[in-house]
Amino acid sequence: GHQLYKMSNKILKHSKSKKEKEEAYQLLTKAADMGHLKAMEKLAAALLFGYHGPQNITAAVTLYETLAEKGSHKGQTALGFMFSYGIGMEYNQAKALVYYTFGSLGGNLIAQMILGYRYWVGINVPRNCEAALTNYRKVAYFIADKLEKNEEMPVEKVRLMEKSENLSSNNDFLDWDVHQYYKFLAERGDTQIQVMYKAKILFSGKNVDFWGQDSIHELQMFCHVVVNGNRIWMFLEGSVAVTQSNASAFKYFTMAAEKNYTEAFKYFHIAAEKGLADAQFQLGVMYHSGSGVKKDYKLAFKYFYLASQNGQPIAVYYLAQMYAAGTGVFRSCQNAVELYRSVCELGSWSEKFLTAYFAYQDGNIDSSLIQYALLAEMGYEVAQSNSAYILESEQVKILSNDQMYPLALLLWNRAAAQGNAFARVKTGDYHFYGYGTKRDYVTAAIHYSLAVDHHIAQAMFNLAYMYEHGLGIPKDIHLAKRWYDLAAQTSPDASIPVFLARMKLEVKLLFSEMQLFKFTSSQKMSKLDTMLRPHWDLFVLVVIVILLVLLIRNR
Repeated sequence: GHQLYKMSNKILKHSKSKKEKEEAYQLLTKAADMGHLKAMEKLAAALLFGYHGPQNITAAVTLYETLAEKGSHKGQTALGFMFSYGIGMEYNQAKALVYYTFGSLGGNLIAQMILGYRYWVGINVPRNCEAALTNYRKVAYFIADKLEKNEEMPVEKVRLMEKSENLSSNNDFLDWDVHQYYKFLAERGDTQIQVMYKAKILFSGKNVDFWGQDSIHELQMFCHVVVNGNRIWMFLEGSVAVTQSNASAFKYFTMAAEKNYTEAFKYFHIAAEKGLADAQFQLGVMYHSGSGVKKDYKLAFKYFYLASQNGQPIAVYYLAQMYAAGTGVFRSCQNAVELYRSVCELGSWSEKFLTAYFAYQDGNIDSSLIQYALLAEMGYEVAQSNSAYILESEQVKILSNDQMYPLALLLWNRAAAQGNAFARVKTGDYHFYGYGTKRDYVTAAIHYSLAVDHHIAQAMFNLAYMYEHGLGIPKDIHLAKRWYDLAAQTSPDASIPVFLARMKLEVKLLFSEMQLFKFTSSQKMSKLDTMLRPHWDLFVLVVIVILLVLLIRNR
């Protein structure tokens, strides 16, 4: 079984053809049938997510149940995930929590991240910052180690609502802007930038016409600088000649520091002042550990913070450590959790954002949903929004119709709690129309009011409509007018709907004030309003058309 597993892994790693991958999975199936644990885990994941073949939820459940009985933390975590959504089995959050707990105790990082998120926001458990901190810290430690070895890379997270199909296609333009910026600083006489500028030119791997010709003398000068104590830059920046590696940079930093801490500090300090994140991070490390300088946690915190703001992920981990322990700063569980969490989200599992997106583009809706749903369970806001978007599209086959809208509402609500204003409006819509829950105008108005704080025109329009008709909030025509106007001011796209709504509102006011309708009782007016309300836009359009026809005929 082990030999078959190794053979299948080798084929999957090096082959690109569909036929070879099918052969690899045949070998994997044979190894799994022989009871090989890792083969069973890999095959179960392929069946669940639809990797390199058709999805088979029933077979995946059977395999994961067997794995869980054998003590596999991957099997336990997967069963927890399926219970939490009701995929292939009953929807049961209590059982999901039990399986996640066992998976976490077995060392499963995904289960630990899920539990961290659940304790952080209070999903089926009491909110507990310290419990969230414990779980997130375990995962962040592992990810930070991978980042130091340059084994983790950030992945673009595409929102399906935006239908973005441009995955970083503007990199060449960004490179050109950076090139021009470095050139400008170099021409001003900045020697450090001159070195970096020549480095980028000589080792960029770009077309020579793009970067311009460079002399042999410039290459020799750059190499001279590197040999004389600045070798660290090559590994910090990365190039065709040298693979970018924080670990190698730190290695050379250590070698330099052993010889001359003062010289190392000098170079890092100059680069840090110019805004280089890795140099700021290394200064933080020096002050944190007292290497070559007097130990100073406040200065360490300062440089870690600067590096984190410039995109250095390991610096974020160090900041989290300092907040968690109260080193050089007042202890803050909340800040520590938020920072640990941002490190955790850089894990290799985020690659599922790409595979899920491509599955969605290829029409494999169920496969896309499963992948997004797992990421959503781990607390990724983009994945929560994408999962909800797919669920309400009603193209999902692995869930029953009565499951889709309640799950979509749950996911929109979680995304809204993380600051997604669009998700907040969707949550209001679900309560307004009664999708996946009972119709509740009061709750809908609350969600629209929260979304208004983010300057969302749709929320303003919806709130105006509710004020106009007194749905969930006291009827107030003046506030309705105000919110309609604000919606139009906030977004040009709202101009026409606002115009029609205002016309309808003015017509209603006109009818109520006209002497001709004084004899009409309030009850009849109420009946007229009830009758016209579902079709008010059509009514206003008819009135406008009639007025236009009269104007044209009178000209």
